[in-house]
Amino acid sequence: MSLILALDQSTSATKALLFDTTGALLDRESLEHTQHYPKPGWVEHDAEEIYANTVAVVRALLARHPDAQPLYLSITNQRETFVVFERGTGKPLYNAIVWQCRRGEPVCERLAVHNPAVRKITGLRIDTYFPASKMTWLLENEPEIKRKLENGEALLGTIDTYLIYRLTGGAVFATDQTNASRTLLFDINTLAWNEQLCGLFGVPRGALADVRDSNATFGETTVEGVLPTAIPICGVMGDSQAALFAEHCFKPGMAKVTFGTGSSVLLNIGDQPRTGGTAGVTAIAWRVQGQTTYAFEGLINLTGGTISWLRDQLQLISDPRETEALAESVPDNGGVYLIPAFVGLSAPYWRPNAKAAIVGLTPAATRAHVVRAALESIAYQVKDVLDLMGLEAGITMQQVHGDGGMVNNHFLMQFVADVTRLQVRAAALPELSPLGAALAGMLGMGLANSLADLDALPHDFNDYVPAPEAEKFAADYAGWQAAVLQVLV
Repeated sequence: MSLILALDQSTSATKALLFDTTGALLDRESLEHTQHYPKPGWVEHDAEEIYANTVAVVRALLARHPDAQPLYLSITNQRETFVVFERGTGKPLYNAIVWQCRRGEPVCERLAVHNPAVRKITGLRIDTYFPASKMTWLLENEPEIKRKLENGEALLGTIDTYLIYRLTGGAVFATDQTNASRTLLFDINTLAWNEQLCGLFGVPRGALADVRDSNATFGETTVEGVLPTAIPICGVMGDSQAALFAEHCFKPGMAKVTFGTGSSVLLNIGDQPRTGGTAGVTAIAWRVQGQTTYAFEGLINLTGGTISWLRDQLQLISDPRETEALAESVPDNGGVYLIPAFVGLSAPYWRPNAKAAIVGLTPAATRAHVVRAALESIAYQVKDVLDLMGLEAGITMQQVHGDGGMVNNHFLMQFVADVTRLQVRAAALPELSPLGAALAGMLGMGLANSLADLDALPHDFNDYVPAPEAEKFAADYAGWQAAVLQVLV
């Protein structure tokens, strides 16, 4: 059987997965890595631990399949986390600085005046979510690292770049368009590193990787001798874009929501870049076979994280799986709305200082009403973002794809369909990001000749159609909007 080996290097763990050439998942192996919090607001990972885990999960996975010789290796990764490492050895010179880390905030405040120009070039906002400001911080606070970066002894890269460099023994220093476009240093119009932005953030242009298409070849690897012969690395994509690709959202107007701790909403806007409005930012969705596709991206701070809060802080549930039955045990929310502004509200409100609240409580309110309100809040936030993104893109959506662990909650998926008035196509496979990278690799390796070939592959999903009571759900949403106003005062 022809097999594909894929790596999924996420914020919390590293997975190795085996797919067949129809995209069916055969087996997986996973290892978590340590989260480091050296100061309040700082988040780091040990990049050496991540690489050791990468080799370990591949070894453990293939030990269960001793006759497997994969055709190629694909990589998907946490996008905005970056590593500074030594040229030649690939040895990390500092812990990986994670996308969640806020140490770049003073740099962002200092450079905020440049935001309009930066948005035109990158599609992004100047924010510490993206790596550039934290790269500036590193250069300003670690003089030895700055010296090595400037004289070519050290290199900078996102996690995909670092893994490719290590896996190829330093032979390939490269990234793909989707990851490069998340750094605040990449021009999404010319598809090249921008000298002006490198100067603005003080990042040496020579320390940045070669940028290739997502279906390009990125050298060869034996994964430190785990494989008897070297195989190509082919198919590299940032995790959120890879999920959009795996959902077969190949045409403008197709959108997906990843239901994780927070949620990433991506809308395919076609082959021309446009600056995102108030809904979010502009992303390179992918570049395959020489053609670039762009997307609007909206980020919702807390979705699944709200359910964790119910469990860990309020102790209303002991397992997230309980929420479905509890929500369905009452006929409606009883007028109760939960506004999950635990770290502020993102699009379309952009109120980082807003505080969470439960409104509409009466003596009749029960635990089930609060749990239902928490699930409904996820759907309302998705509607907030999708409505605004569609309006700003001039696109009328008929369907939205869903992935992530929460797609198994049938109440939530049906309520998303009901309140958005869109068909929800929920993926049956949770590992969509590594599948997306593997599909890009199929194009690069000639196993598929076009997006149409990929679209013809099996795609398991569950469909949810909006219930006919449109006026009822419009009233529910109006109640949400009124509740949100109470935390915006």
